[in-house]
Amino acid sequence: MSAVYLDNAATTPVNPGALNAAWPFLTTEFGNASSTHELGERAATALADARSRVAQALGARAGEIVFTSGGTEGDNFATLGLALANPRGQHIVSARTEHEAVLASLEYLERVHGFEVTWLDVARDASLSPADLEAALRDDTTLVTLMMANNEVGTTHPIPQLAEMAHRRGALFHTDAVQALGWLRVDVRELGVDALTFSGHKIGAPKGSGAVYVRSGLAIEPLLHGGGQEADRRSGTENVAWAVALATALELLPESDTEGPRVGQLRDAFIDHVLSTVPEARLTGSAQDRLASIASFTLAGVGGEAILLELERRGVIVSSGSACAAGRDDPSHVLMACGFSEDEARTSVRFSLSHSTTADDLARAARALSESVAEVSGMGR
Repeated sequence: MSAVYLDNAATTPVNPGALNAAWPFLTTEFGNASSTHELGERAATALADARSRVAQALGARAGEIVFTSGGTEGDNFATLGLALANPRGQHIVSARTEHEAVLASLEYLERVHGFEVTWLDVARDASLSPADLEAALRDDTTLVTLMMANNEVGTTHPIPQLAEMAHRRGALFHTDAVQALGWLRVDVRELGVDALTFSGHKIGAPKGSGAVYVRSGLAIEPLLHGGGQEADRRSGTENVAWAVALATALELLPESDTEGPRVGQLRDAFIDHVLSTVPEARLTGSAQDRLASIASFTLAGVGGEAILLELERRGVIVSSGSACAAGRDDPSHVLMACGFSEDEARTSVRFSLSHSTTADDLARAARALSESVAEVSGMGR
């Protein structure tokens, strides 16, 4: 029996359509898009076409799309680039439930450039209060950076409302949409954001692909200096193949308006099944405002890593939190920010669904979780 893969928030399999679209630019159409000969010009045409397609999918203009190597570079580029290029002041507002790429970027701005960060409090379910953002904004606030949806517990934030608040006080607004894309409607004009990050390998494109939307007219300080590619915003030879794959993967995504509710019903049935059959399980994240793709739990008195091994032995692949923290024994920084103890945070298990996840897959996963908890706890059930 094949394994049930429920770690799609860490990475998704590459969509064959995206790979097929990229293949010519890895083989016969290998030209450098900056070269002026015919082979290079064909690559440049493909790159421009991919940029336009990505922009169309996000409701943006082609010139507002900067191709990157993925979410980490994108978050660094957006937060550092906007803060350093728009020195209205040196104050930033964020939350400690953000991805490590944002947290580390803000720590760098504090340590090296003298910025001050106000960290918004979050509730036990990782939600935050718009009133708290309103109170945190100051005349010298340059940037607010808050994610659309949390990658560990799935809680979503009201980005249009938060962005409008920031703009009323003259601050820029960036959102990390890495987990949201494909599950929530992502239209940059509707969201009202100044910058938005996403990553290809969460939506069926290869690892190492991604992009950042940067609103027209905004200054942004580049992280990479050199030949001036990407309109002087990201130097380096463009990865045409991965840009084409990214655009294709975006176009192949199911409609979030219909797919989100459909998968959300599967997720809710799975959550109910787990909570009714595994007494140790406690749902983390918001019960209402959460991605359709994520169901996450703590397991009272049961180590999360031990559960992962037992689940894998039963053919169910999941994770204990952010893949970027894999290999470390640190408790989840998201759950710690939500007020969980270190011991509680170490028991977290995240199930992340795909568009192809079935009810049978989730029934098998729920059964495997119950068996795994019984095995690890030694209670026998």
